Amino acid sequence: MSATRSTSIPVATSSDHKAAVAAGFLGWTMDAFDYFLVVYCLTAIGRDFHVSDAAMAFSLTMTLAFRPVGAFIFGLLADRYGRRLPLILNLVFYSLMEVLSGLAPSYTSFLVLRALFGIGMGGEWGVGASLAMEKVPPRIRGLLSGILQQGYAVGNLLAGACYYFLFDKLGWRPLFFIGGLPALLSLFVLFRVKESEVWQQTKQESWNHLFRAILSHWKTFAFIVVLMTCFNFVSHGTQDMYPTFLQRQWSFSAKSRSAMTMVSAVGAIIGGTLFGMLSDRMGRRRAMISALLGAVVVIPLWAFAPSMGLLVSGAFLMQFMVQGAWGVIPAHLSELSPDSVRGFLPGFGYQCGVLIAGSVAYIEAVFADHTSYSVAMASTAATVCILTAIASYFSSERRGLQFGA
Repeated sequence: MSATRSTSIPVATSSDHKAAVAAGFLGWTMDAFDYFLVVYCLTAIGRDFHVSDAAMAFSLTMTLAFRPVGAFIFGLLADRYGRRLPLILNLVFYSLMEVLSGLAPSYTSFLVLRALFGIGMGGEWGVGASLAMEKVPPRIRGLLSGILQQGYAVGNLLAGACYYFLFDKLGWRPLFFIGGLPALLSLFVLFRVKESEVWQQTKQESWNHLFRAILSHWKTFAFIVVLMTCFNFVSHGTQDMYPTFLQRQWSFSAKSRSAMTMVSAVGAIIGGTLFGMLSDRMGRRRAMISALLGAVVVIPLWAFAPSMGLLVSGAFLMQFMVQGAWGVIPAHLSELSPDSVRGFLPGFGYQCGVLIAGSVAYIEAVFADHTSYSVAMASTAATVCILTAIASYFSSERRGLQFGA
């Protein structure tokens, strides 16, 4: 049975869609901030719990592994009960898990809390992106998609800044208390963000109808999983082992690595916003493919820079291109997904891609043992960028689609 529809979807006001984009952006920013705090503080946390770096790295794996669980749960809630309530619950939940992580008395409890945090992290993107993309005007959907997606880079930048300026003074635990701030964002969503008009007009009548609608679009879901697996290979393949590359190849200190990460995050923010805007003019596929091929061109500078100045330029340009392609994703996946399952399909497909692509850091580390980090990361980046460009080419182009029409 089809979803209930109206012949006319009310247009969101300017203040309404700005509030929705702000909520999605800030939610994704704090999500990333909370995740990257563990990345920056990994050695210090392991020292307090008397465990190895490998054991602490497993906590990151646990977070990634549970992200699809969160996307599944909160995505279903978003398509059944609306976007606002699940987003509010998600913000409160992952904020609580972050604060409790800072209070964890042992490695085991910390591991459990990071798995629970992964559920919250996995649920935020799909709900926040669907709410924002359904409200923004189609003519600037790409631009606002780029801004929304770069909340992840901003979160990384903020985590790096907190580590750089506060860690030596406060230690790691108080930094996690800062990660509880998204709970306040839930009040903003409650009082300032209105429900999606598209969802109100196209929602399914029951759980049975919702599951039938999801199953009827399994081919779209399968393609989203393939596409997002490729995209996550690109992002994680150029980010996760980069600090290790800086340490092994360039003997960077912890603070120097965080500073370089902040440089790359600035490139990501600018690139994601720019290519998101360009996708409104040149199309989603062409913008993604252009950015991915641009990343391939930058690889020699990024991995084999002969001087410090060129290394900084390579770090900036690589994430400018990588996150340039990613800036198109919220708009593109929203346009690929049917109205009545937009809360579930993009978010769950995204997080399934994260789960599959999570092995890329291990692949690079093994490869580096037999060659070098420069060769391992350069060859991996070139391979995954080209494969992702090919996958993007076979994607449907639905730029400017009027949701609910």
